[in-house]
Amino acid sequence: MSTSLILIIILVVVSLWLAGAFNALVRSRNRVKESWSDIDVQLKRRYDLIPNLVETVKGYAAHESQVLENVIKARSAAMGLSAQAGVKEHSQAENMLSGALKSLFALSEAYPQLRAVESFTKLQDELTDTENKIQAARRFYNTNILTLNTQVEQFPTNIVANIYGFKKADFFELNEEAAREPVKVSF
Repeated sequence: MSTSLILIIILVVVSLWLAGAFNALVRSRNRVKESWSDIDVQLKRRYDLIPNLVETVKGYAAHESQVLENVIKARSAAMGLSAQAGVKEHSQAENMLSGALKSLFALSEAYPQLRAVESFTKLQDELTDTENKIQAARRFYNTNILTLNTQVEQFPTNIVANIYGFKKADFFELNEEAAREPVKVSF
């Protein structure tokens, strides 16, 4: 075999590998975008359910206005984030909203007549289902982030990632210790 043929074969193999590595990075980046959009869909559903739940609770626990105001404030903050806001900002706002919702659900324990209202129970079940879907979407997102970050950091794909500007992405996680604690409600 001639030297030029060996060089051509090596060049073809390296080119195919570069194309494969680039395509894998693009595929991972697109999966991250898709999984973020899954989170966004579930959050939208959550935002739509919350006003109905708050209105139902208002009639039974009017003197618990601070809890209701916290839920409304947290919902507004989460919805008010722009599309350009980062994952950290979104996760902080969503963690605040989750904490406020836990307090709202804790109210139902103190008001048995509220738990007996069919519309409240149905809304609570729908919101609980949505919270479970959000958690699943977050896990899916974080799995895709792990794949992308591994490819961006791991040799030799990190060379392709650096050449084409692929960057590590942030996980969607609980940032505050308070969000990890159970909600304490006292009456």
